[in-house]
Amino acid sequence: MSQHTGRFAAAASARTAEGWRLERLTPPSRLFGANGLRTGADGRLYVAQVSGSQVSAIDVDSGAIEVISPTGGDIVAPDDIAFDDDGNLYATEITEGRIGMLRRDGRYRVINGDIPVANPITFHQGRLIVGECRPGGRIMELDRNDGRARIIASDVPMPNAFSVGPDGKLYFPVMGTNEIWRVDLAGGAPEKVAGDLGVPDSVKFDAQGFIVSTQVASGQVLRIDPQTGERTLLAQLTPGLDNCSFVGERLFVSNISGYIVEVLKDGTTRELVPDGFNWPLGLAVDDDGSLYVADGAFSWRLRPDGTRASLGHLFAPGYPGYSRGVAHSGPGAFVVTTANGDVARYRPDAPSSEVLASGLDQLYGVAVAPGGAVVFAELGGGRVLSFANGTADTLTSGLHQPSGVAVDSDGTVYVSESAGGRVVKLARGKAETVIDGLQQPQGLLVHAGVLHVVDAGRKELVCLNLGSGARDVLATNLPVGAPAGVVPKALGAIGTLSGPMGPFAGLAAGADGTLYLSGDAEGSVLALRRTV
Repeated sequence: MSQHTGRFAAAASARTAEGWRLERLTPPSRLFGANGLRTGADGRLYVAQVSGSQVSAIDVDSGAIEVISPTGGDIVAPDDIAFDDDGNLYATEITEGRIGMLRRDGRYRVINGDIPVANPITFHQGRLIVGECRPGGRIMELDRNDGRARIIASDVPMPNAFSVGPDGKLYFPVMGTNEIWRVDLAGGAPEKVAGDLGVPDSVKFDAQGFIVSTQVASGQVLRIDPQTGERTLLAQLTPGLDNCSFVGERLFVSNISGYIVEVLKDGTTRELVPDGFNWPLGLAVDDDGSLYVADGAFSWRLRPDGTRASLGHLFAPGYPGYSRGVAHSGPGAFVVTTANGDVARYRPDAPSSEVLASGLDQLYGVAVAPGGAVVFAELGGGRVLSFANGTADTLTSGLHQPSGVAVDSDGTVYVSESAGGRVVKLARGKAETVIDGLQQPQGLLVHAGVLHVVDAGRKELVCLNLGSGARDVLATNLPVGAPAGVVPKALGAIGTLSGPMGPFAGLAAGADGTLYLSGDAEGSVLALRRTV
């Protein structure tokens, strides 16, 4: 892996069948999102990446990225990080509900494995302090030897990244009340420092002793006087801000979507890591030819000229939730599946969402049938369901992790079994194999009488002519799935924010026959076009 890449690098360039060419609509992402930030003793900026289960170190001058804990390694879904005086790294593993320690020699151990939605962490004068970003969350000091917890504060409405102030008290953002509080490290009743913010999710201190706080909903970076609560706007960025850190007196800010910028003294910014995708996941083409990209906590509109605009995010009103599958369902409307087990109709321009079905287990692909029924795959339940006339009915069950779904113009439903290595056709309530010998089929599409499937395991785009039965491989060495030898750890739920998360290489087709593909390994969107 290149130090300047920071993410999966393909072992070989993608290749296409004769008569096709492949192009990137977006450049590869350099990180798997950007969450917690911490400055190391070496002056580099360390960034936690939940989606990729990765911790990386960035040279803030050259931009070179070195992976410290890779995908598939011991640390899973790190949301925030801290260092002790000996240079050992501590990570809050948010989906695992634990605190892990990565020693300088590379050895790892769990400090405490019973901290639901573990998120904020800091180290202060020999003390390791951690918290739970959930309603009723606890803030506690952990014994680094045996993991025993001493409660500092409890019943806090979603505390997030915190710091000890110059007065020796712990200052923490409280997302559930849109405030910043402080508490004595010995315990006692917390007190409010500032309120009516933009949903604060981090607190750090500058050299003058002022709070610097990112606002996830408003995209603001604020400087706050801890004595008076008076605030100054340091920078107006985009929603989704996650954390901040100082390298000397230089301020760096991260966004969940993946960018990191330096905030300069005049309020402008210098890009350190450009924006990108966490995955991406499902794709759908709108009436105007633009592409809807579902990327979990974010959804994007990718225009034909390659420019990108936000279609909503997890902390915005009307957003349906952590989105995975998506299908176009009429002017300005899309049907999405969420990691929380919902199927929803989302109108991003309103913005508003209407839940069609809920309480389901790990939803992935979704498609809209000619008559308007919404067909979707429930990976956790092994089922494919159809929602119509206000009810969700099971079309078939007993499948091996159904992932992608597609519906032909005659209403025939096709499903990819990601753990079954095949694509099936649903007929009279039974599943009939139409493509077999696959390794990990995911995204599925029927277009112009041809069935297409992304095999994330073999990194191929396979197609089957439904008329002639001819089978072909349109592209190989695609940037999908994990590289050989890397086995990503499954990501569990994040409290009430998201259910279990997982990759999904989506497919969509434009009116001109262009095939769009989610390059989830490198964090790009690709287009496969005919050359003749």
